[in-house]
Amino acid sequence: MTSLVLDSGGLSRLAEPDLRSIRLIDTLHQTGAWPPIVPTVVLTESLSGRPRTDAAVNRVLKSCAVVEEVSEPLARRAGVLRALARRGSAVDALVVATAEPGGTVLTGDIDDLSALASYADNVTVARV
Repeated sequence: MTSLVLDSGGLSRLAEPDLRSIRLIDTLHQTGAWPPIVPTVVLTESLSGRPRTDAAVNRVLKSCAVVEEVSEPLARRAGVLRALARRGSAVDALVVATAEPGGTVLTGDIDDLSALASYADNVTVARV
């Protein structure tokens, strides 16, 4: 299976304590797509520093592959994607670049991520 990468919307959605999230995580496990990759820059958008609100996200993060380093080539590739798409944040661009080649991004922001992915190497964007 190709890599699965979460942006802040995807991470936050999977952290919601509801049946839909539980079923989606189970499906991702069964299909071999778990654990997803979460670049540390996504944590900037997903965490507030308030234990009460961060608890659910932190529970999900414990089972994810958190990527702590943004290499220079990855940052440069994200910059190229952002310039070509002419939209999306730096974090969005890094998420899409992390999914290259052939990965899938789970997001709540389908428009910006799809625009970036249209210039990426075989990256699929899916709404959660």
